Amino acid sequence: MSRLFSAPWLSLALWVLWLALNLSISPGNVLLGAILGICAPLMMRKLRPLPIRIRRPGVILRLFLLVGRDVVVSNLAVAWSVLNAGRRPPRSRFIKVPLELRDANGLAALSMITTVVPGTVWSELALDRSILLLHVFDLDDEALFIEHFKATYERPLMEIFE
Repeated sequence: MSRLFSAPWLSLALWVLWLALNLSISPGNVLLGAILGICAPLMMRKLRPLPIRIRRPGVILRLFLLVGRDVVVSNLAVAWSVLNAGRRPPRSRFIKVPLELRDANGLAALSMITTVVPGTVWSELALDRSILLLHVFDLDDEALFIEHFKATYERPLMEIFE
């Protein structure tokens, strides 16, 4: 049974989504949704990420609060920089952040955090996952930014995933 339903919750979600998008529970839509729910997870089984092993779940709440704080502070900083761009243009730069985090799930979480925090854009990750190229909207001190990035995001993610 587990070979047919490799991801039962995903199969159920796809089936319900199919029915909701078609706004119909006709026999044809029920059958097509079931086929989609069974076949899609089977065909994409090899694309699924590695199983997640969370080492210290308590750190997740602390990281969530830190990211929330940084989102608010960064929103205000970016808005202020945009409003004052005529007087002092932002000092945008690409910076290389050396990474110690190697776990694929941790790197995925780091990329999402970087995307959520205004003023930073994940640009490139080295093939060996040792250096992250970030674009920062307004940067005063590169060393201070890198230390903040590593202490606030990378180290908690390492505690969670590694």
